[in-house]
Amino acid sequence: MSNGAAAGAAGAAAAAAAIAQAIKASGAIVKVEPEELLKILSRVESPLVVTAEGGLWGVVHQYLTSYKGLAFFAKSKEPLNLPSDVELVVSGKIWIPG
Repeated sequence: MSNGAAAGAAGAAAAAAAIAQAIKASGAIVKVEPEELLKILSRVESPLVVTAEGGLWGVVHQYLTSYKGLAFFAKSKEPLNLPSDVELVVSGKIWIPG
């Protein structure tokens, strides 16, 4: 194996280890459809939602909230109509490992 290939393999291994560590640090993240996220938000009094815009081919609206110890993530091409009691935190980016 050449030095370049070895360095590439080491870099890939380091990236995989970083992703695994991020998952351990953040706990379980459950990806749900936007409608399911809205159902979850309706069960919580004054829910906290982190939102960001992302996407490579157009704007994608991303949403992250917690419920009963789990983090729930959803994305939508259109902004969601969030409940009026939501405390909203606008973030520059939401990064989900894996």
